[in-house]
Amino acid sequence: MIRTVLVVDDSRTTREAIAETLESLESPEFGEIEVLLGSSGFEALRLVPLHRLDLVISDVNMPDIHGFELLRLLRHDPRTREVPVILISTQAGERDVRQGLALGATEFLAKPVEKARWVELGRRYLARAEAR
Repeated sequence: MIRTVLVVDDSRTTREAIAETLESLESPEFGEIEVLLGSSGFEALRLVPLHRLDLVISDVNMPDIHGFELLRLLRHDPRTREVPVILISTQAGERDVRQGLALGATEFLAKPVEKARWVELGRRYLARAEAR
């Protein structure tokens, strides 16, 4: 089984670091892991209809479509309504976290996120993907 993760962040370094970490989880337990990369909310919305997503990781502060707006659109789309969405941001104050969770985020993390945390979250959410 192929598990597909969409990583959306306007920072190429962040996108690639997350992708590399998640791809390292590829194993008989998880199968193949395909990581799609988007540098903007617009790119993410272009990719969504083309793939069956198992996990979305999105920055909040992006230049075109804000991460909260992307999350709102994902939660209104029947294809992605139940897909876990992890929001990440350098601005992770209590108000931002509450707003993200109220909009349907599964997790809200403050940047930078340690590699070990990505491994933990990847294992958790990709293991659940098989059940959907």
